[in-house]
Amino acid sequence: MPSANPAAMDFLLSRRSRPAKTLRPPVPSATQLAPLLQAAARTPDHGKLEPWRFMVIEKPAMGRLADIAEACSRALGLEQEQIAKGRSQFDQGHLAVAVIEVQKRSEKIPALEQTYSAGAVCLALLNAALAAGWGANWLSGWPSHDRIFMQDALGLEPHERIAGLIHIGTETTAPPERPRPDVDSITTWVSR
Repeated sequence: MPSANPAAMDFLLSRRSRPAKTLRPPVPSATQLAPLLQAAARTPDHGKLEPWRFMVIEKPAMGRLADIAEACSRALGLEQEQIAKGRSQFDQGHLAVAVIEVQKRSEKIPALEQTYSAGAVCLALLNAALAAGWGANWLSGWPSHDRIFMQDALGLEPHERIAGLIHIGTETTAPPERPRPDVDSITTWVSR
């Protein structure tokens, strides 16, 4: 059995994402980001396929991505509120890591398990950033699911998609605690 790690357990029981719009510079340098990416890459990965990769989006690229998000939203005929929301995560962003799901052909590992692994990478990166003392938030939104945005903004191939955008920066305000699930009401014990 591994040794208990009470500090890690305390962190997991109290972790809280920070709203991306409240994150400001400074943001992690490449040297500071490297161990966070390394921690995220230790995610469970059935078959050792590595069905994900990282794309670090720095501030100078955010304006271009916001413009592409707006162009895509107008082409889709979205409402002004959706257009603004699609732009805002890039307009307000200072550094984000796009976790890119990369589907790999496998006779043994179903595509869905690869998707789960990519989602686990997002959570692991979010938690690593928070544990390192950064503010962080996992965003998606309609641009993350739009094939044209994925191609035009990030150059993704047809077998790739955005699993999440993990915004990382310096927290400016602590968010209030939010209601959490009642674990007893969502847990079923199977004894036989």
